[in-house]
Amino acid sequence: MLRILSSKNMSLKYFFNNLKKIIFVLIPFVTLTQSANAFPIYAQNAYANPREANGRIVCANCHLAQKPVEIESPSAVLPNSLFEAVVKIPYDLKTKQIVGSGDKGGLNVGAVVILPEGFKLAPPKMITPEIKAKNKGVFIAPYSAKSDNILVVGPISGDKHQEILFPIISPDPETNSNVNYLKYPIYVGGNRGRGQVNPTGDKSNNNPILASASGQITDIQKGDNGGYTVSIKTSTGDVKTTTIPKNYDLIVSAGKTIKQDQLLTSDPNVGGFGQTETEIVLQNPFRIVGYLGIIFVILLCQVFLVLKKKQFEKVQAAEMSF
Repeated sequence: MLRILSSKNMSLKYFFNNLKKIIFVLIPFVTLTQSANAFPIYAQNAYANPREANGRIVCANCHLAQKPVEIESPSAVLPNSLFEAVVKIPYDLKTKQIVGSGDKGGLNVGAVVILPEGFKLAPPKMITPEIKAKNKGVFIAPYSAKSDNILVVGPISGDKHQEILFPIISPDPETNSNVNYLKYPIYVGGNRGRGQVNPTGDKSNNNPILASASGQITDIQKGDNGGYTVSIKTSTGDVKTTTIPKNYDLIVSAGKTIKQDQLLTSDPNVGGFGQTETEIVLQNPFRIVGYLGIIFVILLCQVFLVLKKKQFEKVQAAEMSF
């Protein structure tokens, strides 16, 4: 009986000790099921590091259009200090995109910030009320358990979050031997809108519709749901049809001769991805104190030189009066 109880206790202990690991493994799959358009989870599951060897951030693999992105951060920070990095993702707020259902909706935005080793997201107790107010509705998370210096956010509504604030805490080289007082790069990627390629490799519906064959357009029928059916008569006399969903802008007309894979609609993509980088210096406070000390000594010397000059001029004036 004691052996049975002991065996049960060991099993329960083993279960609870590994419960955290089990939950950590299941969270990505649960998140993927609940939010199929949560693009950061794709990169987190597929890439250990979002920045490839050639410098490109992997978000560009699905978001093919190039758009601008900006970052504002201090040029230098002291160790173990809180600072803000602001990622700007500009776009026209009147712009609408085709969502997964085929309807038109607003654009979402997302960003990834690759910080130097040792830099990480500031803990909640260090974040000021002003920063919390600015980041209302924004959830910033580390890229992975091993990469807490890489931060991701999104997708979030772009209407109110064209500027995303990242509260960051700098490392202390006195307690972290892997960090030195040097200049470090910060890499940033920012996205607005949906991608043109799904993580599975197939195209999303955020692409122009292409002709299925070469030939002449004999008929264009408008569907009940707002889409079109384009009939193309090939050189062999066969008629092939291409269905165009709603909310696509048709750029061809009946009687026009086209080639295979020629555009039948304009490109519906209004978003895109951009990346940039900046530099930040982890400044040694003793260097600043030393610099201020040198400035003070130089200033003091200049003052004494001026006073000595005035004294010498008085002596000259007194000698000339005799």
